Amino acid sequence: MANFTCSQCAVVEAVALLDTLQSAEKTGPDFGRFFQARNGGILEAAIRTTQSVGVCVPTQSVGTRNPSLTRRVGVACGVWRVDAGLSGRRIVASLTIENYVKAIYQIAAGREGQAAATGKVAEALGVSPGTVTSMLKTLSESGLAEYMPYEGARLTEAGRTLALRVVRRHRLIELFLVRTLELNWDEVHAEAENMEHAVSDLLVDRIDAYLGYPETDPHGDPIPKADGTVAGLTGGSLSRAAVGSRFRVVRVTDQSPEFLRYLTEMGLKLDAEGMVVANRLESGTVTVDVSGRQTTMAHNVAERLLVT
Repeated sequence: MANFTCSQCAVVEAVALLDTLQSAEKTGPDFGRFFQARNGGILEAAIRTTQSVGVCVPTQSVGTRNPSLTRRVGVACGVWRVDAGLSGRRIVASLTIENYVKAIYQIAAGREGQAAATGKVAEALGVSPGTVTSMLKTLSESGLAEYMPYEGARLTEAGRTLALRVVRRHRLIELFLVRTLELNWDEVHAEAENMEHAVSDLLVDRIDAYLGYPETDPHGDPIPKADGTVAGLTGGSLSRAAVGSRFRVVRVTDQSPEFLRYLTEMGLKLDAEGMVVANRLESGTVTVDVSGRQTTMAHNVAERLLVT
């Protein structure tokens, strides 16, 4: 049997081994039990290795005839899927799991160590709090998050690794669509949401190289690197900018199509430069001058623009 020395090898070998186990069990229950008894240690090594890189091995593929092994897998139905991409067949997290860990990561970004509240996750994903609670428990059982009743969840190291992979795919796809297909910045988010689960890490790495290893996406969000590192947040809220100060838009935190189209109409796209003409606390408004055009906006709008 192979030794699991790297995450990609482990994924491929684990799939092959579990496929063999499924075939053995189909041949007959006695042979299935014999195969599992002979290879239980290898199965557990595959499970541990794949989970350490944020990949979940299916409980149902391991089988229910070994309850101890099944409990140690700790993966509920629907956590995994098998993907056949450019780099070969591999076990990857399900679309739902990827969406959840990404949402938790984005909600907790910049608040080191704090949990993502259940209500916030429900709002981000458009589902009920009860649904979120159930899935957070699944993430906890899978080793991807730490679930805390009445608080929410914090990603484990494996969960954060998986979340960064999904975020990396999403942001690189957005930038690719803007630069190569010339889609507008208000059009790419929904497209990237659909595509981020279908592309392999190999293809994403090629896109990264093709684009010249960019640091930010079309909305100014930092793009995680292939090694899992990500740049810290930069810029301060436009709502707190002093009168007379010059600014450059470096990030937009509200990426809804309607808000982005409004910013486009106002000339406040990414990298736009201007000056703060007025900042009235009593009325809660900020007036800026961009290319000779003055625009007044509410503080709750200006708060969504980060500037330097």
